[in-house]
Amino acid sequence: MKHVLDFEKPVIELREKITELKRLTEESEMDLSEEIVTLEQRLEKLETDVYDQMEPWDRVQMARHPERPTTLDYIDYLFTNFLELHGDRLYGDDEAIVSGIAKFHGKPVTVIGHQRGKDTKENIRRNFGMPHPEGYRKALRLMKQADKFKRPVITFIDTKGAYPGRAAEERGQSEAIARNLVEMAGLTVPVICVVIGEGGSGGALGLGIGDRIFMLENSTYSVISPEGAAALLWKDSNLAQRAAETMKITAKDLKELQVIDEVIPEIRGGAHRDVKQQALNIEKVITAALDELNQKNEDDLLEERFEKYKIIGDYTSLDI
Repeated sequence: MKHVLDFEKPVIELREKITELKRLTEESEMDLSEEIVTLEQRLEKLETDVYDQMEPWDRVQMARHPERPTTLDYIDYLFTNFLELHGDRLYGDDEAIVSGIAKFHGKPVTVIGHQRGKDTKENIRRNFGMPHPEGYRKALRLMKQADKFKRPVITFIDTKGAYPGRAAEERGQSEAIARNLVEMAGLTVPVICVVIGEGGSGGALGLGIGDRIFMLENSTYSVISPEGAAALLWKDSNLAQRAAETMKITAKDLKELQVIDEVIPEIRGGAHRDVKQQALNIEKVITAALDELNQKNEDDLLEERFEKYKIIGDYTSLDI
């Protein structure tokens, strides 16, 4: 059974009604074409009202949609000759992060991304997309390899955050993320980051330092989840919806704050409605970014990356 978000229930119900009428028309001699046309017109207006006026909490729910495309889904559409590489050469392999080499428009690139599961069994195997330190060290190993062989790095961000368990802390979770931040800042090849779902906390930042940062329209990017922020600010995680509105975590808000470079439009109703078309939307911005960044020499690339993060965000000074 398909997962339906609360705010889109009227749209889903109307779609199902139209589908049922079309089925009746095919299976009987009744002519319901006028009714179908009327309902399709109503559906178009309803979709506009629902999806074009989504609140921040609605986008949080969309970013968490269980059918939302993952890193591996986009790899299938965007790249050819993908060869997944495993392990951090220190401890083990973390399946919450997938990484490897591939070709994009015939040219070699390194692809790294968070990977959550599509069902309970896969989510357990991939730790619900929450990486351990060996995941970040695997990513860093691939980034350094890309730097050595002059391959652009493309990352896909989709995690609630790095795994906060005791074992991860014992193996150096915070150090692994911090090292990634430092090393990514100094890579001499183009780095493009795409937030495709939830971009949560340091777990997202561990793959998020790049020359260009893009976000899908219904993705989120924040230092903490709305539930966590509500629990800290108001001692009540049930106020997550209020926190989502306050935190400015949507793609539109972050574009205005200059935290990201561009918002990638989504298929109306969410990226899961048409993964192939959504991949084409992503392909366009990656192509344009690589065409621009590949023209720059190493010194200019590093200087512009430094300037980007030096001025990122929006600040207000208070006279005290």
